Amino acid sequence: MDSKTSSSSSSVIEHKAYARVGLLGNPSDVYHGRTISFAFSNFWASVQLRPSDELVITPHPTHDFVHFRSLDHLINRLSSEGYYGGVRLLMAICKVFYSYCREKEINLHTRNFTLSYDTNIPRQAGLSGSSAIVCAALSCLLDFFDVRHLIKVEVRPKLVLAAEKELGIVAGLQDRVAQVYGGLVHMDFSQEHMEKLGHGIYTPMDINLLPPLYLIYADNPSDSGKVHSTVRQRWLDGDKFIISSMQEVAKVAEEGRTALLEKDYSKLAMLMNRNFDLRRSMFGDDVLGALNIEMVEVARRVGAASKFTGSGGAIVVFCPDGPSQVKLLKENCQKAGFVLQPIQVAPSCLSEVDLKTLSC
Repeated sequence: MDSKTSSSSSSVIEHKAYARVGLLGNPSDVYHGRTISFAFSNFWASVQLRPSDELVITPHPTHDFVHFRSLDHLINRLSSEGYYGGVRLLMAICKVFYSYCREKEINLHTRNFTLSYDTNIPRQAGLSGSSAIVCAALSCLLDFFDVRHLIKVEVRPKLVLAAEKELGIVAGLQDRVAQVYGGLVHMDFSQEHMEKLGHGIYTPMDINLLPPLYLIYADNPSDSGKVHSTVRQRWLDGDKFIISSMQEVAKVAEEGRTALLEKDYSKLAMLMNRNFDLRRSMFGDDVLGALNIEMVEVARRVGAASKFTGSGGAIVVFCPDGPSQVKLLKENCQKAGFVLQPIQVAPSCLSEVDLKTLSC
């Protein structure tokens, strides 16, 4: 998260939250597993809060579009963008923030504000665009009401997730942790920690441990896997294959942590590929979607390691053979109609005030 302005409640407050990449271990975060994720600054959402006489949530001129040239224009717009912009996300985090403060007896002043947002995170690319908006808005509220020191960093991802759950968005904590903390984070969501603490154990890691990584995504993700997955229900039903596979995925993150600390990048490449193979064996190709699988295969055909950044829509790639391999990958992506970008990892965004709220 980036802050560009003063935290005084009499001035404009603006915060950024970055897109995130699930590097290893996902989707085990919603199955008491472990993950390693990082925020990256290629894409972001920004939220601005201005003091005002009334409380106003400002629609975005593009993402909350309500003026159309024709019925055809409206239908085409809905087909590509869906029904939802960012206004509902801002409303939801306001509600969750207010409710949490009341529950914890944190007093809030009664001055009003206007919230507005912007984002350049590609839609349906599995880069956590919705949670970035919520995360940036939460940070604005913390500063406007001067309660940053009263709401622990470890709790904030749960507030972001709660806002999204208000809207029926199904997700886990991993993305929100990466966006609240910034940088590279190892996360342990073991049932013991979740039940005892109400959150996982989140350990920031040095971003310089990462090798050069790349992002591949489709400009028009028409097939991002639209078949409903039964994995969650099978896990709840005690399916041994799903349970053991999720444990293996969590183990990938743990081994990946060691590989990064030792800068064993050949091991990292192997683990990235294994992570995807485990996901594929559990979810199946119909759920993953042909376009998503093709992105992974484009990278693998040049010998690069690749996996989903999230649940599909974009992949993270590591080219162990260096620039010549990257060049070949770029050519193959152009032929396939995919976008390839070098990933710029965002550093930790925690302030001194934030750090003082940490449990350890």
